[in-house]
Amino acid sequence: MRAHLAAGDWAVLAVVAEGPTHGFAVAKTLAPEGEIGCVWSLSRPLVYRSLDQLVDVGLVEKGEAEPSERGPRRTTVEATARGKRMVGGWLKEPVEHVRDVRSQLMLKLLFIARSQLDPQPLLDAQKEQMLPVAAALETRVRSADGFDRTLAQWRLESTRAVLRFLDTAQTPAGRH
Repeated sequence: MRAHLAAGDWAVLAVVAEGPTHGFAVAKTLAPEGEIGCVWSLSRPLVYRSLDQLVDVGLVEKGEAEPSERGPRRTTVEATARGKRMVGGWLKEPVEHVRDVRSQLMLKLLFIARSQLDPQPLLDAQKEQMLPVAAALETRVRSADGFDRTLAQWRLESTRAVLRFLDTAQTPAGRH
């Protein structure tokens, strides 16, 4: 079953799926200066709201409150088996739109790297997702005029840039 989660919720769930943690640590990781914040950042209140929602839908469970060196006690959180399976599936799914490559695809590639998984299956699937988009846009550019052509050309060039990135990302290190 595919949950309808926003990208921020996926980011929170993926962090929690890496191992037991607590909300403050998740928020620190997703802060703009955090390890994941360079790709996707969330404010602390949004992290805690997301955690509550993930608990409500059974993807995360709360544990015991633990003492903290600074501040209040911290309640541990852990992904459920279903939550971990869903993250695994999410990491294999290409993004649907070119506009989501900078955020969601990069977020997935970051979590794949953190898990030391092979990114190739996702990169291949993403390329397969983008090739028909590029072909449709090429046709549209040829048949459109005025601003419609300008917009289609912009979208085509953006899609081509993504395809070039995917080809480069697929190149083994040292073979450029």
